[in-house]
Amino acid sequence: MATLRYEVRRELDGTWTVFDVFTGLPAIVAGHPSIDLPDMEYAEELAAILNADDLKQRLPHGRFSEGSPTEVA
Repeated sequence: MATLRYEVRRELDGTWTVFDVFTGLPAIVAGHPSIDLPDMEYAEELAAILNADDLKQRLPHGRFSEGSPTEVA
């Protein structure tokens, strides 16, 4: 099974971050880091979309556990 690249993390201030598990950095969406998200459900949906896009890009190339960071527009 392919490793999911993006996960959700609750921050100390109660906001949510979607981050790249390979780099530890916030996911970049439309040029902006996915930080300070006020809603867990939104963050989880965003992570699911990013993971689906990442898997779509990696699976045809046989890259299941590692890959170069990508930016989603």
